[in-house]
Amino acid sequence: MGTREFSIETQDLSRVFRVKRREARGQKREIVALDRASLAVERGELFGVLGPNGAGKTTLIKILATLLSPTTGTARVAGVDVVENPWEVRRHIGMVSGGESSGYGLLTVEENLWMFSQFYGISSGEAKKRIKELLEVVGLADRAKTKIYHLSTGMRQKMNFARGFLTEPEVLFLDEPTIGLDVQTARTLRSYIREWIDQHPDRTLLLTTHCMYEADDLCDRVAIIDQGRVLACDTPAALKRSLQGEAVFRLKVDGDRDLGPLFDGTGGVERFTHAARDGHTEIDLILADENALVPVLTAIQGTGARLLSLEKREPTLEDVFIRLVGRSLTQANGGGDEPPR
Repeated sequence: MGTREFSIETQDLSRVFRVKRREARGQKREIVALDRASLAVERGELFGVLGPNGAGKTTLIKILATLLSPTTGTARVAGVDVVENPWEVRRHIGMVSGGESSGYGLLTVEENLWMFSQFYGISSGEAKKRIKELLEVVGLADRAKTKIYHLSTGMRQKMNFARGFLTEPEVLFLDEPTIGLDVQTARTLRSYIREWIDQHPDRTLLLTTHCMYEADDLCDRVAIIDQGRVLACDTPAALKRSLQGEAVFRLKVDGDRDLGPLFDGTGGVERFTHAARDGHTEIDLILADENALVPVLTAIQGTGARLLSLEKREPTLEDVFIRLVGRSLTQANGGGDEPPR
């Protein structure tokens, strides 16, 4: 068996920001954005970094893309140390950030992409071919002659997505590329991402996301990150199998009820989340085994709540996140998330 070839390697990578304290003039407090993160991404992988807003995903990508220096630890991209030789790293990478606003406003979409292709020495014929294909993919073919300042934020994001794939980099970083886009466009871009990596087996793609289904659908492996720490890393299937010994249930009870204290004192409850939805409370439970369901239902009945529905589910990445972190990803994001497909 040959030696594994890694496109991205980090070892105990940390980043600490020092910000001024409002309450104490001249004093600063430290914010740990990345905490001893160690990852190894193989060449040809579509690797996902899954976590809530503020988990450290963007900080990680900025360090790997040489836009930010680490506080401690090391990182290598395409075999090159990002601190010792950032210019060499940049020859091998591309990057797209969701919500990013870039491009020269007086140039058209087509002109901006053309200019970018020339920075990388792509031949005229090949550049025109790729630009045409990518504008079709992102739904901007009819806007090719439109000046950038006439584009909406979503259209600019689509152009930036096209720009990221234009040079077919050895390592491509996608930082929440579908955030803020409509469901159909996000679905189209996800399909293209998977298709592109399948057609370019010598390329590597690192995708950050806070969307469970995006990570589950696209990624060969996923690292779950929270508060700057890597909590788990494996294939989506293996992460979900890690919960096979436990029982996962979803219950609905009437009214808006806070049942947290109830479950805290009920034996067999490993993790739980609950949220009010349209006049009822939805509860996700991870139990040590199915036998723990009986005391849970008894405890709910004792509060006077009426059970509306009960279903046993197969474990999802959301359940894995709850098991590791103690809250759902939606709760960690402040309740906001892209609607499912």
